[in-house]
Amino acid sequence: MGETMQNTPTMPVVITERALQRIKQILQKKGMPDAYLRIGVRAGGCAGYEYVMLPVESPRPNDQVYEVDGVRIVIDPKSATLLEGTTIDFTGQLIGGGFQFRNPKAKRQCGCGTSFSV
Repeated sequence: MGETMQNTPTMPVVITERALQRIKQILQKKGMPDAYLRIGVRAGGCAGYEYVMLPVESPRPNDQVYEVDGVRIVIDPKSATLLEGTTIDFTGQLIGGGFQFRNPKAKRQCGCGTSFSV
């Protein structure tokens, strides 16, 4: 409705069907089914960078905007570079479960898999 979507040809990450379904459930449960999902990285964690996934109301001016099966994804340009080729999956396992990032650029990951270094 009057908003401009900045589309780029290929999203730098792949989101598995399991992860996508869990993302939809979380957004619905939070009462934010129409929110954007920010996927990115920030400095921190025990390995240097940590992964970020959180709902936001709108993209920032330089964000790359995508839509996957009705979920609107935003990724900032720096994160897009660091996440290129990453697969995001979800597992419901009791130990080690949750969202998992398989990043081919990560030279080292922490034990819990939520932070990495390049």
